[in-house]
Amino acid sequence: MNGKRNRENRRKNHYTAIWLPCVLTAAAVTFLLWDGTSAGGEMSDSQTVQANDMAGEEGRSGIDEGGENPDGGEAQRENTDQAGVSGPEGTSLGDSSDTALPGELSGQQDASARQEPSQADQPEITLVMVGDILLHTPVAESGMLENGGYDFSAVFAEMKGEIQEADLALVNQEVIIGGEELGVSGYPTFNAPYELGDALADTGFDVVLHATNHALDKGKKGIVNCLSFWRENYPDMAVLGIHDREEGQQEIYVYEQDGIQIAILNYTYGTNGIPLPADMPFAVDMLDRERVAEDLRQAGELADFIVVCPHWGTEYVLNATKEQEDWAAFFAANGADLILGTHPHVIEPIEWISGKEQEPGEGSLVYYSLGNFVNWTSGTGEGVANRMVGGMARVTIGLDETGEAVIQEYDVVPLVCHVEQGFGGVTVYPLDKYTEELAARNEIVKQDGSFSLEYCRNLAAEVFGETAHKPALAHSLTSFQKRPLTEDLPEEYPKLRSYQ
Repeated sequence: MNGKRNRENRRKNHYTAIWLPCVLTAAAVTFLLWDGTSAGGEMSDSQTVQANDMAGEEGRSGIDEGGENPDGGEAQRENTDQAGVSGPEGTSLGDSSDTALPGELSGQQDASARQEPSQADQPEITLVMVGDILLHTPVAESGMLENGGYDFSAVFAEMKGEIQEADLALVNQEVIIGGEELGVSGYPTFNAPYELGDALADTGFDVVLHATNHALDKGKKGIVNCLSFWRENYPDMAVLGIHDREEGQQEIYVYEQDGIQIAILNYTYGTNGIPLPADMPFAVDMLDRERVAEDLRQAGELADFIVVCPHWGTEYVLNATKEQEDWAAFFAANGADLILGTHPHVIEPIEWISGKEQEPGEGSLVYYSLGNFVNWTSGTGEGVANRMVGGMARVTIGLDETGEAVIQEYDVVPLVCHVEQGFGGVTVYPLDKYTEELAARNEIVKQDGSFSLEYCRNLAAEVFGETAHKPALAHSLTSFQKRPLTEDLPEEYPKLRSYQ
C-alpha cells in the first residue's frame, strides 16, 4: 500500500474552528472585493483553519469532573500494582498473509476519473490505532543511554513498518511527556522524557491522544511542557485531548485525504482526582454529555466520518461495562462512526452497534479497549499476563456507491509487549511474530506464571473472537453482533466513575 511514503501531496491535516462560518463570510466578502485576477482566492482554501499553536489540539470537549473519585483512587492500588493503574485512547492469530490489507491505496484521481471511478480506483484511508503507552520505571530504564538521554526506538522496532504503512496512525499516550526537567517518573504520577515523543514521531504516528487520567500527573507545567515539545519539534503531529490555550478547545481536528475528511475527538473520564488548573479549565478534554454532543454536531458539519477515542471503563476487566455501553450508544446516536477505546489496560471485545440513522446497515463500530501497547507492570499474580496483550485496530474507510464515507474493512492485530532487563529490553511484537523462545524469556513470567505464547493466543481469541480482516458489510450487518439503540435513551448518560 502507498501509506505515508506517497501521500504527502494527497492529504491535509487541519484544525477547523467552530467559528468557521465567520471565516467563510469574511473570505467571501474579500473575494467579492477583489478584481478576480488572483489565482489564490479559491473558497476551498478558506474552509479550513490551521492551528497556530500546534498541529495537536483537537476537538472541543467537555470539562466535567463529575465522575471523579474523591480520594484520587490510585493510591489504593500502589502496593499491588504500580503499572496498569492508569486509567484513561479483529483477531488474526495466523500468519500475516491471513490479515494483509488490500495492496495499493488509490492516489489522487484526476477529475475525469472521479466522475466514473472504477471500484479499484475508489479512495481509501487505512487507519490504525494502538492502546496505552505506560512508562513504568523499567520501561524508562530500557531506553536509558549510558551517556545520558534516552532512546526508545527498540520499543517500536517490530511495529514501525506497519505503522508507517497506514495512512493515519493513532496512539494513546497514557502519560504526559513533560521532559526531564520535571523528573522522569513511573507510577503513580507518571512523566516521560521528550525522547519518547521523538520515538513516536519516528515510528510514524500521526495523532497522539493525551486525554487520559494521567494527563495532570505533573500539573499545569506538564501540559505546557508537553504541548511546547510537540509544537516546537513536530508541528505536523496532531496532539489531541489537552490544551494550553482556550482557543485550542474550540477546534475540531480534521484529517483529509483524497477528498475524505475524518474528524477525531478524544476524551477522558477523569484525572485521578487532580483538579483542572484554575487558570486553565480547558486543559484536559473530559467526558461531558452536553459538550460531547455539541462536538459531534460540529464534527458532523465539518467531516464525512467521525472517530471518537474515549478513555473509559474499568481496569483489568475483559468485558465492556454498562457505562461504556451507554457512552458508546450516546456517541453512535450523535453521529460517531468509529469508537476506539482505551484505559482498561486489557483488551475488550469489538462489536457493531446501531447508529444515528437507525436504518439497517447504518451503525457504529466499537473497539471497547485496545489494552496496553507498552507497559511493564510491577503487579504480580493472576491476571497480570492479561496486561501484556494488546490490540492494534485496523480500519479501512472508503466511499460507498452513494459517495458516503463508510467502513469497508476492519480487523485487529493482536500484540504482545515483551519485557527483559537491560537497554532495548522492551519491544512490542505482533502476536503472529512472537515465538515460544521470546515468551520463555519474557520476564513477566516471574510475575504471573501463566504467561506463555499459548496463553496470549487463547486470550486474543477469547476476547476478539473471529474479527480478522472481514469486510464491514456496511449495508448488511446481519452477520455481526449489534445492539439495537432504543428510542428511550436515558436523559442523562452517566459520567464514568474514576477507576484509578
